[in-house]
Amino acid sequence: MLSLNASDPRAVALIAAIQTGDVDSLRAQLRDEPALAGATILDSQGAKRSTLHIAADWPGHFPNVAPIIETLVRAGADVNARFECPNPDSAGETPLHWAASSDDVACLLALLKGGANIEATGAVFTGGTPMSDAVVFAQWRAAACLLEHGATTTLWQAAALGLLDRVRELCPDRSAADRPQITNALWHAARGGQQPAAEYLLDLGADLNWVGYDRRTALDAALERGESPLTGSLRARGGRRAVELA
Repeated sequence: MLSLNASDPRAVALIAAIQTGDVDSLRAQLRDEPALAGATILDSQGAKRSTLHIAADWPGHFPNVAPIIETLVRAGADVNARFECPNPDSAGETPLHWAASSDDVACLLALLKGGANIEATGAVFTGGTPMSDAVVFAQWRAAACLLEHGATTTLWQAAALGLLDRVRELCPDRSAADRPQITNALWHAARGGQQPAAEYLLDLGADLNWVGYDRRTALDAALERGESPLTGSLRARGGRRAVELA
């Protein structure tokens, strides 16, 4: 497999063609050096990205991303390549994970068309699927797209997306040992603006005032979307912001 430093002129030209959507330039480069399609690009921090990671890189939404991805896949790029990084907490994501993290639906669709594994593991923070990245980063269009194409959901992901039947199916039996799972799901339901799911989880015993991710309660998470019937419901049931609990 061809490996190039990011400063290599070939890598510079390749990245530019991919991220500016210059399909003609990309095709010309691949004609001259077919191995570029499957190349890995090594940056100054020691991380290795595939060409398809470059197409899906933050902030995403690069022009002509679909024909760029189609060109690379046809030329032999591995649609399920893994990001390699010295930091194990940031390693293992596929290009589909990165597209989900950027809410880049066009990129997602092109990668899925090219054969990307919608259930690939390796998400940042959780080690999960692209759906995990979509929900963790509140990329709701990407999450909906993945769901439409058959992605499965965990309890907390289903809660965030308002899939009440799935939440009921996945909820553990009511017990003290299950409370952390239910509380985690509540926090995500609140962040996703999903009032029926949130109220169902509260009825199961979720801890309404758990100070969770980014030191925020469920009410704090719900307020990302502004005041709503959900925030009113949470307050009515005793919900508080983290600053009120300090």
